[in-house]
Parts: sequence; structure tokens; C-alpha cells
Amino acid sequence: MHLPPLHAWSWPEPVTAIPAAGGLINQTWWVRGPRDRHAVIQRLNTDIFVPEVHHDIEAVTAHLAAKGLATPRLLRTTAGQLWASEGGIYRALTLVGDRTVDRLDGPDRLRLAHHGARLVGQAHLALADLDLEFQSVRPGVHDTDVHFATLRTALATHPTHRLHGRIAPLGHELAERWSSWDGPRDLPTRIIHGDLKISNLRFAGDQAIALIDLDTWQHGTLDAELGDAMRSWCNTSGEDDTEARIDVDVFAAAMKGYAEGAPGFATDAEGRGMAAGLERIALELAMRFAADALNESYFGFDPAIGRGEHNALRAEGQLALARAARSSRPDLDAAVAAARA
Repeated sequence: MHLPPLHAWSWPEPVTAIPAAGGLINQTWWVRGPRDRHAVIQRLNTDIFVPEVHHDIEAVTAHLAAKGLATPRLLRTTAGQLWASEGGIYRALTLVGDRTVDRLDGPDRLRLAHHGARLVGQAHLALADLDLEFQSVRPGVHDTDVHFATLRTALATHPTHRLHGRIAPLGHELAERWSSWDGPRDLPTRIIHGDLKISNLRFAGDQAIALIDLDTWQHGTLDAELGDAMRSWCNTSGEDDTEARIDVDVFAAAMKGYAEGAPGFATDAEGRGMAAGLERIALELAMRFAADALNESYFGFDPAIGRGEHNALRAEGQLALARAARSSRPDLDAAVAAARA
């Protein structure tokens, strides 16, 4: 395991780095001294992100802070840099909140969903006047047509793959569902977080304090942003489950919170896309996982299952979620309308 270069920053007392649990992308440590925690240090996964992403993080978090929102801030090194380059790319961030929520499935789930989405709305509204050209760009992250084309290519390229017979029927159903998806297109581009699973919000008690995991800020659409959030927040099953059910109450609480956090921000078309976006992102992820299964390509998997097999299972789970999203659509649309009213 790599150790972070603590000496690259100035600390108020002697500190040690304690590995933090979680975090699939960037290796993370708590910076702790005899009296207190002082920061979090992360080793950037340079297979996914470039060091220049820190300029984007600095610009976005400075804007959020200027608007009065709490946010982690990058701590400059003793050399005045946003990151340290010693055996890797390391950054130090200030601490916010005292609680991470991994799932919205407890008795406080509606309150957490409401407060969490209100914070998301506040962040979107605060960033509406930020004119930023991102230095770290991952094109096509939520280009569903591109992901579908990738799946079709994988099916054509790997006809003898051991999982082809399992993936091909998924591909047919995904084609049918994507062609009949009726969400709005050509939505305005916003600055969005890009990965709003509930664990990427920090809480103090049941109050959402700040957005974290800041590498994915980008220009995108609200249906992708909120669809990705809701497919994570509202799915009562795990991502490796082939049965899915949507917690409409969590969705409704989140939509109400978002409307409170960003009153009048979303256009009517964006409002129509909030429920449809959940189905769209589930379809998109099913396409990605199905293609990964045939291409034997993904950064994380359960070795007890196997790379391709685990991705096939994920694809089946996201397709089940897309089915549930479509069948729940009247209730989801009603929740959006009630929140926007």
C-alpha cells in the first residue's frame, strides 16, 4: 500500500495517516493528530482522472464557498500547489460533516432524502452563474446512444464469448426499451456533480452538509444528474440483485427537497425529465455493464464470481431497475409534479 507524503503539507501538530474505509476509485486516509482529525488525503486514480482535475475542484468549491455553502476545500502544499506529486498524485481536503450514509433504507430515509436533495438543489443553483471550462473532461459519460453502440459492437465482436448467450437477450430488450424511452431530449446543459450516490453527500446528523467526491464535476443535464442519484437512492435492492423495486416515497421526498433547494431553477422540460432520467440511467448502466461483460473490462469486480460474470449480473440488475422505473412512472411523475407545484 502506498503511503501519502504527509510532509508535503504543514500541520498544527504531528500527524499520522489512517486508512479510511470505502472509496472504490481513490485511495483515502484520515490525517489524525493527538488532538483531532485535520484533513483527508487521497491518492488520485490517474487511470481515470488527470491531475488538472484539481483546478476544476478549486474553481467549483471556491464558488460554492463564496455563495455560503459548506464544501471541502483543497489544502495547498507547503510549495503552494493544489496537489503533491511524490510516488503518485496526492491531495489534501478539509473535513466537512460527521456522517456518511451508504443506503437510504432506515426509518430516517425520507428525512435524509429530503435534506440531501435540498443540498443538491442549493449546489446547482449556486453554480448556475459559474462560467467554467473544465480542464478534466470525460466525454460521453452520459451519452446513452454511445453506450448502446458500444454494446452492439461488443455483441458483434464477441459472438463466441461464454456470456454471449446471456447478454444477447439483454441487448435486445435494452434496444427496445431505449427506442421507446419518452423522456425529453436537448435539455439545457448545467454544471452537475456527476456522481450523486448518497454516500457522496456528507451529513451532520440528518442534515446534509456538503457534496464530496469532487472529481466528477462536469457539464451535463439534470435528467442524467438526478436520474443517476435516484437510481441509487431509490433502489431497495443492491446493485448485484436481479430484482428491483423503487421506493417511491424516497423519490417523492427527494423531489420535494430539490424543489426547495433550487426553487424555479429547473425548466418544465427538465421537470419532465426527472422521473424519466431514472429509467434512462438504469438503461445506460445496463448497456455499460453488458458491454463490459463481453469485453472483460471493468475496474472492480467480485473475484469469487468473475469479471465478466459480475458485470453480467450488474447489467441484469440495472435492467430490472429500468423495468421498475417504467412501471412506476405514473407515481414518479406525480411526485415531481407535486414537488414543483
